[in-house]
Amino acid sequence: MIPRHLLIGVAILLIITLGMSLYVWRMRGRVDGNEMSSANTQPVAPPVSGPTEQVTLYVAYDDAGVLRPKTVRIPLPAGRQERAAEMLRALLNLYLDKFSPHPLGAGSEIRDVYLVDPGLAVIDLNAAFADSHRSGVLVEELTVVSLIQTLSANIPGITRVKILVEGNERETLAGHADLSNFYDVPAISQVVAQLQNAQ
Repeated sequence: MIPRHLLIGVAILLIITLGMSLYVWRMRGRVDGNEMSSANTQPVAPPVSGPTEQVTLYVAYDDAGVLRPKTVRIPLPAGRQERAAEMLRALLNLYLDKFSPHPLGAGSEIRDVYLVDPGLAVIDLNAAFADSHRSGVLVEELTVVSLIQTLSANIPGITRVKILVEGNERETLAGHADLSNFYDVPAISQVVAQLQNAQ
């Protein structure tokens, strides 16, 4: 027969163990909830005001390996630089849709676009854009060409484009597309023509 004081001691230890397990489980739930709320602390850009205008976005289609123009109407601000950024954000919104023909990673954003005279545009992407981008020669090329062609087709006078990530140079987008050099817009236009003829 087991002594009574031993049974009481085991019962107390069992109750303490269950209580501690419940406490740890509740604390873990609180930590997970705090992580989720802190993950959504990115500032939300104010809505763009201004008249809607027709622009041409050059949309990449991964399955066919092509680029196709798509005409859309979006609100655009008056400033040339702000207009450039909004056009690229409209393109990214297409890519971030769950039915996108060229999906990008969640959180991908255009931080800003800088128009530097004469004819130089600098596209600044956020880290999530590059870090979550799928790796592959064609997929990366389609992204780069899509951004540059959309920008140059809608903002006259751009002859060269530089792509940065978080304001810094980066060797490649996701291992293939070279981001260390400037892109020549006429050369990109020839690539676009080839990608459109591939249809």
